[in-house]
Amino acid sequence: MELLHLRYFVAVAEELNFSAAARKLHMAASPLSQRIKDLEHELGRPLFDRSTHHVELTPAGAALLPIARDVLERVGSIRWRLDQATKPDRTTVFVGMPAGVHPALRERLNVLAERVEDRFEVKRWPGTTADLVAAVKDGKLALTLARLPVQESSLDTLHVMTERLGAVVPADQFEGRESVKLADLADLAYAKAPEELIPSYFEQLDRQLHELGIKKRIQLSNTGYQGTSEIVSSGLGFSVSMLDEDSSMRGYQLENMVVLPFEDFRAQLDTGLLWRHDRGADGDLKDVIAAARDIFTEPITK
Repeated sequence: MELLHLRYFVAVAEELNFSAAARKLHMAASPLSQRIKDLEHELGRPLFDRSTHHVELTPAGAALLPIARDVLERVGSIRWRLDQATKPDRTTVFVGMPAGVHPALRERLNVLAERVEDRFEVKRWPGTTADLVAAVKDGKLALTLARLPVQESSLDTLHVMTERLGAVVPADQFEGRESVKLADLADLAYAKAPEELIPSYFEQLDRQLHELGIKKRIQLSNTGYQGTSEIVSSGLGFSVSMLDEDSSMRGYQLENMVVLPFEDFRAQLDTGLLWRHDRGADGDLKDVIAAARDIFTEPITK
């Protein structure tokens, strides 16, 4: 039995959907299904009940899930435990940073770095929320900022910021307006950023907008956030982004763009600081986490 088999099993058990688990693992559904069959053959019992409409854990699968998670967490902790056993007097701590982190949040991270500088050197590492969360789980990063929600049982989450969202619209079509209603946007397409960039919250937001009457979509790929701005600036659609003028996401704004609050729709993006539970409880990060809990006692609201 290989560790990859356990990783594949846990992904399917958490998603209860082979296609969703395959996307999470960056692989095709067919080889994933075959790996699960190989594991079931090796263990001599089925782990999932499969049908056309649903996937469920068998009693054997339900019993294996906590065991598999424990094994993977122990393997994931090898790197930081080894680092802890051989560490110098001052340890480098890498903190993941998704795109568009607000300057106020960066300021508090600077305070955290100063608070723990006698024992830790805090460095930042960029990436998407999904990749950064995976790196924390694997022990490659100590902590990460992440766009919530994040569903990972091995990670602890500290809510650190809430940002209100507004509609990013073509300025010439909304001249003189100080706010918008969803009905005002019905003739525009909702321009979605590339799937590899957007946090899971925006997938929920997309479904909400569709249910509330925003039916048209433009799905971009391999363009970054700049591509969404080009669509809005050209008058072809609208997007959703942070309302606060100090937000780093305003750096993607082009001419003929304005961000307006919604009159009849509440949208907000929450950000959390995440770390492995076993590293924060009584592990190598307990002092860093204690300082973070003190500094972020009151989450930032913008």
